[in-house]
Amino acid sequence: MNLDNLIQQYQKKDKVAFETLYNMYAENICGAINVIVKDSERSQEICQDVFIKIWEKSDQYNPSKGRFFTWLLNIARNAAIDEVRSKAHKNKKKNLPVDSLVGIYENDEDLNSKMDTIGLQSLLKGLKEKCILLIDMLYFKGYTQKEAAKELNTPIGTIKTRIRSCISSIRKNMA
Repeated sequence: MNLDNLIQQYQKKDKVAFETLYNMYAENICGAINVIVKDSERSQEICQDVFIKIWEKSDQYNPSKGRFFTWLLNIARNAAIDEVRSKAHKNKKKNLPVDSLVGIYENDEDLNSKMDTIGLQSLLKGLKEKCILLIDMLYFKGYTQKEAAKELNTPIGTIKTRIRSCISSIRKNMA
């Protein structure tokens, strides 16, 4: 079957035609997305989303305006750019991976020795015990602010204010 017939079948919601087009183009589309996103796992997810999107909007493809691959590539490129501009993507790039921090020490007795190892001792110098406890829970043990508030039996607003104050103190220690 030639490409034009395949695309016509695809526009009629033929699943076999869609699968054939997916097999033809998925690798290239995922590669193009990965060039922009620079995360192969996330690129695969976006690629899947792109193919779902083109399935739902198959009637919008017009062969007189350009090649199918170009249309598909533009949709993929826009999806990748949207991802890079998203708040979640920016936050992910700012933060260290949780795997490198969660479980960094086994118990509270290890706290001081481990902080020396990763260079935190000087940053935490002079902080109140509540700050150290909060930083421990939120950044090393993986608690959310809500979970920490529940565990400490403290209002969430207090937790948010306290952590902001703690981070401000750490910034002063950095200077």
